[in-house]
Amino acid sequence: PSGTDLSTRNGREPFFGNARWMNAITNSAITAVLTTILATALGTLAALGISRPDFPARRWIMALLISPMIVPVVIVAVGSYLFFGQFGLTNTRTGLVLAHTALATPFVVITVSATLSTYDTNLTRAASSLGASPLSTFFRVTLPSILPGVVSGGIFAFAISFDEVVVALFMTAAEQRTLPVQMFSGIRDQINPTIMAAATLLLVLSILLFVALALLTRQQPTVRA
Repeated sequence: PSGTDLSTRNGREPFFGNARWMNAITNSAITAVLTTILATALGTLAALGISRPDFPARRWIMALLISPMIVPVVIVAVGSYLFFGQFGLTNTRTGLVLAHTALATPFVVITVSATLSTYDTNLTRAASSLGASPLSTFFRVTLPSILPGVVSGGIFAFAISFDEVVVALFMTAAEQRTLPVQMFSGIRDQINPTIMAAATLLLVLSILLFVALALLTRQQPTVRA
């Protein structure tokens, strides 16, 4: 028998040369990227709305938005499974992305809201008084000022989606299995060096994300009037 066959029989599998692990990494990356885009867009818009002083029931809306952070994740997983099952979205990547978006959006809302608390609204008024449209004001004045908070929220959203396992267990089929789910399935059988390699990959990814976050917070945004 070949060396690969002997490694497999001894409970050791190649990580980067194994189709199951590569498929799991691909699924995790695609899901995390789509979740990051949706959660960042929705969370930023929600934070902008809540930050307005005339926004009605601000505290109640904020509590509702951050509730996925407080509710146990297994309850979120069961609720997502029952809700999305009515629309045939279980065992699909679309359902998993939407469920992960619900989990990740509160982190974007919190980080962007914290950035908006130090944002000078006189900049927006000045741009409007000079004839800038609301869309132009947002992209040329507001967004550059709050960009560190937006990107930070996006980093958190990516990390949460890439590392999440409980919701993914409920929402994915075999072909949509993510890396954490693949690791969980492997641990149920036996712990082998392949699991350790996957865990190391997640650890390195987490370190890189937080290094990027630390570097981002040191940069000062540039506002173009």
